Amino acid sequence: MSEGFSGGRPFPSPTLSFGSRREVLLGYLDYFRDRMVAKLTDLPDDDLRSSRLASGWTPLELLKHLAFVEMRWLEWGFEGRRVADPWGDRRGERWHVEPDETLERLVSELERRAALTRAIVERHGLDEQGQPGPRWDGAEPATLERILLHLLQEYARHLGHLDVVCELSTGLTGE
Repeated sequence: MSEGFSGGRPFPSPTLSFGSRREVLLGYLDYFRDRMVAKLTDLPDDDLRSSRLASGWTPLELLKHLAFVEMRWLEWGFEGRRVADPWGDRRGERWHVEPDETLERLVSELERRAALTRAIVERHGLDEQGQPGPRWDGAEPATLERILLHLLQEYARHLGHLDVVCELSTGLTGE
């Protein structure tokens, strides 16, 4: 499927040694992305585009959403760069994927986004504050560390959602 996500990345346990807080945060993001892709790869093709939940989102929509979340918080928000469509994962109030968007294509985009995230994080200090801009809707920009903690929360929450979908679909549970 993908060279970037193997499905076998070890959990970044508190007992593992990391060189810095930055590497701890990036390690968790890498782990959550890896688990997300492994779970999606294990789902039957029909279940990637259908929903088993009352909220109606599909696993492919979730994958696309997470790549956009990283872009919105880091590239558009923190660095204040112009992006073509920061809300391109949505149609109205719902997540959306086009019929030609495949698991492989969306995983490739997540890999590209992961590399950009790492580059942004490595260029800045964790206590550095983001650039003012439309992402903040008039509020004071957050620090890089707070943004990374928010991204970890977003991934962990959605990975839990995907756990439920996988259990309903395949009966498989756990990490």
